[in-house]
Amino acid sequence: MDEAAARPPNADPTMLRADSLIGWTHAIYALHAFSLLTGIIGAATVVGAFLTGWPSIIAVILNYVKRSEVRGTWLETHFRWQIRTFWFGLLWVSLCGLFIVATLGIGLLIAWLPLLLVGLWFVYRIVRGWLALRDRRPM
Repeated sequence: MDEAAARPPNADPTMLRADSLIGWTHAIYALHAFSLLTGIIGAATVVGAFLTGWPSIIAVILNYVKRSEVRGTWLETHFRWQIRTFWFGLLWVSLCGLFIVATLGIGLLIAWLPLLLVGLWFVYRIVRGWLALRDRRPM
Protein backbone atom coordinates (compact mmCIF):
# COMPACT_ATOMS: atom_id res chain seq x y z
CA MET A 1 0.00 0.00 0.00
CA ASP A 2 1.51 3.32 -0.96
CA GLU A 3 1.77 6.32 1.36
CA ALA A 4 -0.89 8.38 -0.44
CA ALA A 5 -3.46 5.61 -0.08
CA ALA A 6 -2.73 5.25 3.65
CA ARG A 7 -3.49 8.95 4.31
CA PRO A 8 -7.04 10.18 4.76
CA PRO A 9 -8.18 11.85 1.52
CA ASN A 10 -8.28 15.37 3.01
CA ALA A 11 -5.03 15.17 5.03
CA ASP A 12 -2.56 17.88 4.05
CA PRO A 13 1.04 16.60 4.43
CA THR A 14 2.25 20.11 5.28
CA MET A 15 -0.31 20.40 8.07
CA LEU A 16 0.60 16.95 9.41
CA ARG A 17 4.28 17.99 9.48
CA ALA A 18 3.45 21.22 11.31
CA ASP A 19 1.40 19.30 13.88
CA SER A 20 4.33 16.93 14.39
CA LEU A 21 6.72 19.84 14.99
CA ILE A 22 4.25 21.46 17.40
CA GLY A 23 4.18 18.14 19.25
CA TRP A 24 7.97 18.14 19.44
CA THR A 25 7.96 21.68 20.79
CA HIS A 26 5.41 20.72 23.48
CA ALA A 27 7.59 17.73 24.41
CA ILE A 28 10.63 19.98 24.78
CA TYR A 29 8.73 22.39 27.04
CA ALA A 30 7.51 19.37 29.03
CA LEU A 31 11.08 18.15 29.54
CA HIS A 32 12.16 21.58 30.78
CA ALA A 33 9.09 21.79 33.04
CA PHE A 34 9.87 18.33 34.45
CA SER A 35 13.36 19.55 35.38
CA LEU A 36 11.88 22.61 37.06
CA LEU A 37 9.40 20.46 38.97
CA THR A 38 12.21 18.17 40.09
CA GLY A 39 14.03 21.19 41.48
CA ILE A 40 10.93 22.56 43.19
CA ILE A 41 9.82 19.37 44.95
CA GLY A 42 13.13 17.51 45.20
CA ALA A 43 16.38 17.97 47.03
CA ALA A 44 17.95 19.84 44.11
CA THR A 45 17.49 23.53 43.50
CA VAL A 46 15.41 24.81 40.59
CA VAL A 47 18.55 26.20 38.96
CA GLY A 48 20.56 23.04 39.54
CA ALA A 49 17.82 20.75 38.28
CA PHE A 50 17.23 22.89 35.20
CA LEU A 51 20.87 23.15 34.15
CA THR A 52 22.11 19.68 35.11
CA GLY A 53 18.99 17.53 35.05
CA TRP A 54 18.78 15.02 32.22
CA PRO A 55 15.35 16.25 31.02
CA SER A 56 16.65 19.75 30.29
CA ILE A 57 19.83 18.47 28.72
CA ILE A 58 17.80 16.16 26.47
CA ALA A 59 15.50 19.10 25.67
CA VAL A 60 18.38 21.31 24.54
CA ILE A 61 19.84 18.49 22.43
CA LEU A 62 16.40 18.02 20.79
CA ASN A 63 16.26 21.77 20.16
CA TYR A 64 19.49 21.57 18.19
CA VAL A 65 18.52 18.36 16.37
CA LYS A 66 15.10 19.66 15.27
CA ARG A 67 16.05 23.31 14.76
CA SER A 68 16.61 23.00 11.00
CA GLU A 69 13.11 21.54 10.58
CA VAL A 70 11.43 24.60 12.15
CA ARG A 71 13.61 27.18 10.40
CA GLY A 72 11.44 29.80 8.74
CA THR A 73 8.33 28.93 10.75
CA TRP A 74 6.80 30.53 13.83
CA LEU A 75 8.09 27.56 15.84
CA GLU A 76 11.64 28.76 15.23
CA THR A 77 10.99 31.52 17.77
CA HIS A 78 10.10 28.91 20.40
CA PHE A 79 13.25 26.93 19.73
CA ARG A 80 15.33 30.10 20.03
CA TRP A 81 13.46 30.95 23.28
CA GLN A 82 14.15 27.50 24.74
CA ILE A 83 17.82 27.42 23.72
CA ARG A 84 18.46 30.92 25.04
CA THR A 85 16.71 30.13 28.31
CA PHE A 86 19.14 27.28 28.92
CA TRP A 87 22.35 29.03 27.86
CA PHE A 88 21.63 32.42 29.43
CA GLY A 89 20.68 30.64 32.65
CA LEU A 90 24.00 28.80 32.56
CA LEU A 91 25.77 32.12 32.00
CA TRP A 92 24.06 33.79 35.00
CA VAL A 93 24.77 30.81 37.26
CA SER A 94 28.41 30.75 36.12
CA LEU A 95 28.75 34.45 36.92
CA CYS A 96 27.31 33.82 40.40
CA GLY A 97 29.81 30.98 40.84
CA LEU A 98 32.69 33.22 39.78
CA PHE A 99 31.51 35.85 42.24
CA ILE A 100 31.50 33.31 45.06
CA VAL A 101 35.01 32.11 44.15
CA ALA A 102 36.33 35.68 43.73
CA THR A 103 35.06 36.64 47.18
CA LEU A 104 36.56 33.48 48.73
CA GLY A 105 33.13 32.17 49.66
CA ILE A 106 31.91 35.31 51.38
CA GLY A 107 29.84 36.07 48.27
CA LEU A 108 27.71 33.01 49.03
CA LEU A 109 25.83 35.18 51.53
CA ILE A 110 24.83 37.46 48.65
CA ALA A 111 24.78 35.00 45.69
CA TRP A 112 21.65 33.18 46.87
CA LEU A 113 19.49 36.14 45.79
CA PRO A 114 20.63 36.19 42.12
CA LEU A 115 20.35 32.38 42.04
CA LEU A 116 16.79 32.63 43.34
CA LEU A 117 16.02 35.20 40.64
CA VAL A 118 17.49 32.92 37.96
CA GLY A 119 15.25 30.10 39.22
CA LEU A 120 12.18 32.34 38.99
CA TRP A 121 13.33 33.48 35.55
CA PHE A 122 13.48 29.83 34.40
CA VAL A 123 9.92 29.23 35.60
CA TYR A 124 8.72 32.42 33.90
CA ARG A 125 10.38 31.57 30.58
CA ILE A 126 9.04 28.02 30.42
CA VAL A 127 5.50 29.00 31.46
CA ARG A 128 5.35 32.00 29.13
CA GLY A 129 6.73 30.05 26.18
CA TRP A 130 4.49 27.04 26.71
CA LEU A 131 1.38 29.22 27.00
CA ALA A 132 2.29 31.00 23.76
CA LEU A 133 2.79 27.65 22.06
CA ARG A 134 -0.58 26.44 23.32
CA ASP A 135 -2.16 29.50 21.71
CA ARG A 136 -0.09 28.91 18.54
CA ARG A 137 1.67 32.26 18.88
CA PRO A 138 5.37 32.91 18.20
CA MET A 139 7.63 34.09 20.99
